[in-house]
Amino acid sequence: MTDVHNPKTRSYNMSRIKGKDTKPEMLVRRFLFSQGYRYKLHDKTLPGKPDIVLPKYKTIIFIHGCFWHGHKNCKYATIPETRTEWWTAEMKENMKYDRMVALVLKAFDYKIITIWECELKKKRIETTLKKLLLKLPKA
Repeated sequence: MTDVHNPKTRSYNMSRIKGKDTKPEMLVRRFLFSQGYRYKLHDKTLPGKPDIVLPKYKTIIFIHGCFWHGHKNCKYATIPETRTEWWTAEMKENMKYDRMVALVLKAFDYKIITIWECELKKKRIETTLKKLLLKLPKA
């Protein structure tokens, strides 16, 4: 099966995908701030440039896109029908990198919390944010 877009259109579409300051990330950041938590963003001194770092609590929060990070058993993490082998390898590589980053950060005694994009959809966001608060010390 071939791509439904020409290479120029596909390139443009892919260039519009954000790596930081995404809607799910902004939801979590606003919530944390409203609860009194202060954080650093995309700390380049740490492996994987974590989305949110709570230095006071030595905690890191990753907000993962279900598609890009291969969220298991998630309807948003389906492999495209075109270039299936390439996408499968890409997702496996992303997942491998995520595991490696988590191991290194844990070795530095960081607590790691991962929130998936699907957990921030309308039906689940309230529960997800309540669970997040339970995993954090009081601000």
